[in-house]
Amino acid sequence: MELTDLLTQRGIIPTLKAKTKKQALQDLAELGTVVTGLPTRDLVEGLMQRERLGSTGLGGGIAIPHAKFKGLDRIHCLVARLDQPIAFEALDNEPVDLIFVLLAPEHASGDHLKALARISRLLREPSALERLRAARDSKTLYAVLTQPVTSHAA
Repeated sequence: MELTDLLTQRGIIPTLKAKTKKQALQDLAELGTVVTGLPTRDLVEGLMQRERLGSTGLGGGIAIPHAKFKGLDRIHCLVARLDQPIAFEALDNEPVDLIFVLLAPEHASGDHLKALARISRLLREPSALERLRAARDSKTLYAVLTQPVTSHAA
């Protein structure tokens, strides 16, 4: 699975100006409505419900909020680079500046895990993280996100 299967350039916010985790999820849910057609309220509720189970802030300035929804026929990825890092209750207690949202169909367990793994592979590449953080427009972010990733398999 490649990010080109999940992400479009219109699913990227290059300079999200949210000041809180809740505001960031709200803003990304609004973008999710544009991309998926699902109601913003449903997307916010699903993402917040997942956050109540435990923060999706992985550490290193990265969060991958994700949830499953009725009415989706495929997985959608949204990406935001925050203008200023925000508290996200991450595992390392560091603020987050890159957010990857996965919106998956209700019964997409295998594909959902493959999508998370694909994003994780990209984020293990220090040069990719540098380029994502340096990018200032959605075109550049999309180019970094959709280039092939080097495997770290043993």
